[in-house]
Amino acid sequence: MPFCKQKCSYCNFHFSTSFSLKDEMLSAIKKEVRLRKDELENKTLKSLYFGGGTPSVLSVDEIKSLIDEIQNYFSFDEKIEITLESNPDDLNKNFLKELSQTEINRLSIGTQSFFDDDLKLMNRAHNASEAESSIKRAQDFGLENISIDLIYGSPTSNFEIWKDNLNKTIELQVPHVSSYALTVEPKTALEKWIENGKVSSPEEAEQNQDFYYMRDFLKDNGFDHYEISNFGKPGFHSKHNSAYWKSEPYLGIGPSAHSYNGHLERSWNIANNSLYIKDLNQNNLPKETEILSEKDRFNEMMMIGLRTIWGVDLNKIDQSFSPEIIEHLNLEIKSKQENGILIIENNHLKIPKIHWFLADGIASDLFIV
Repeated sequence: MPFCKQKCSYCNFHFSTSFSLKDEMLSAIKKEVRLRKDELENKTLKSLYFGGGTPSVLSVDEIKSLIDEIQNYFSFDEKIEITLESNPDDLNKNFLKELSQTEINRLSIGTQSFFDDDLKLMNRAHNASEAESSIKRAQDFGLENISIDLIYGSPTSNFEIWKDNLNKTIELQVPHVSSYALTVEPKTALEKWIENGKVSSPEEAEQNQDFYYMRDFLKDNGFDHYEISNFGKPGFHSKHNSAYWKSEPYLGIGPSAHSYNGHLERSWNIANNSLYIKDLNQNNLPKETEILSEKDRFNEMMMIGLRTIWGVDLNKIDQSFSPEIIEHLNLEIKSKQENGILIIENNHLKIPKIHWFLADGIASDLFIV
C-alpha cells in the first residue's frame, strides 16, 4: 500500500505522501488480485501481509474490502497469519476497536525507537509516548500477536539508550522484534544530512556492539534468534517472512511488489502509482518477469538461507545444481570451515551466530559471479 503521511529520513522504499490516488489504487489492487489469482497453485493461504508504505493509513472498511476481495479467489488456512504493517500514530482507540473485529490477527508496528531524539532524526510521524501507548492499546483490544521494528546505531542513540529500548520491549511483553542497523541509503534525507555535516555517520563498531547485546539480551528473555534481523518467542515467528527465507512461492500485489513462483520465475511490479493504475485500467499487468539462471538461484539460496537458523540444505543443493557449482561450493566450504566461519549441522550449511553480523559478506563470498 504505497502511501505514507510523511517521508522518513532513511527510507528509499516506493511510496507517495499524496493520497489523491488512494481510491483508484484500491480498485487497481483488487483488479490485480483478480487477474493474477491463478499464479499461485495452492489456493489455501498460510499468510496474508499488508505491507507498504503504511497500510494503516487506510480505514478499517478499506482493509476489510481488500480481505473480502482476496477471499473471492483464495481460502484461508485455519491458522493463517494476517499481518497489518502500521504506524503508532494510526493506532487510535477507534481504529483498533474496528480492526479487532476483522480477520487481522497480527500487527507489525513501526516503532523504531522509544526515544524522541531518535524519532525526530528519522522524521517519524509519532513520538515516544505514542510508540509505547499504541502497543498497550492494541493489547487491550486483544491484538497480542505484535511485532515491532527497532532501529539501532543511530547518531542520536548510544549503548545505554539502546539497552533502554530493549528493556521497554520486554516490559511491554512484545513477542516479536525485527531490528535493523540504521543504514544510509542513496537519495535519502539522511544521506544529504551526513554529506552536509549536519549529522554524523553511523558507526559500525557501535552497531556491532548493539547487535550482539540485543542477541544475548533477547535470548535471555525467551526469544529465538531465527533470522539475522528477527527474534520471536516460540509460536510467534513470522510465517510470512519465514516463507521468503525458505524460498516458498508468494504473490505480491501493488506497485513495486515482488513475486516468486517457487521455481524459476520472479516478477516485480512497476514502482509508479499512476502507471500501475493506468495499466490495470487497460487490463494489463504492470510487471516485469525474469527467469532465474542456475547461478542466480544458487546465489539467492546462499544469501537467504545463511541468514537463518535453518541454513542451507546441502541435500537440496546436490539435487538442484550442476557438478561444477557443487564443486565450487565444496571448495569454499572447506576453507571457511577451517576458519570457523561456516559449519555443517545435519547436512545443513550455517554461519555460526557469533559471525551473523557479517553474514551478508560471508554469503557473497560463496556467490558465483
